[in-house]
Amino acid sequence: MSLGGKDQPLLLQPATSHLQLARARFYNPPMAKPLYKITFLNHGKVYELYARRVSASHLWGFTEVGELVFDVHDGIVVDPTEERLREEFSGTRVLHLPMQSIVRIEEVERKGQSVIRDAESGERVVTPFPLPAKPR
Repeated sequence: MSLGGKDQPLLLQPATSHLQLARARFYNPPMAKPLYKITFLNHGKVYELYARRVSASHLWGFTEVGELVFDVHDGIVVDPTEERLREEFSGTRVLHLPMQSIVRIEEVERKGQSVIRDAESGERVVTPFPLPAKPR
């Protein structure tokens, strides 16, 4: 039994040629890893963090946030709030945030400042610059 008619085998052609695949890669370069801005409530404050990975957690009712992104500056501290957040979440591989605490998740093109705001007023919580203790 032949499938191609008149004793010729049926030849299956690939859906796309190598040239079409090359063109598709050239005109549609692979996207860089997405960047997400996660806004969530924590102890009466609104945190805004940036991360590369957001997904449903294997823990029921939680959202998994991984690969946190912080500005790294050598030398002087530019933003004490960002420094405080980096210290607070240092060593954290993945955050499991309760879905009820998440205010918003946005996919953004570039990173802004990570901030902590007061949940009531919406104003930034200013982290005081550490000063040496006064001599007695």
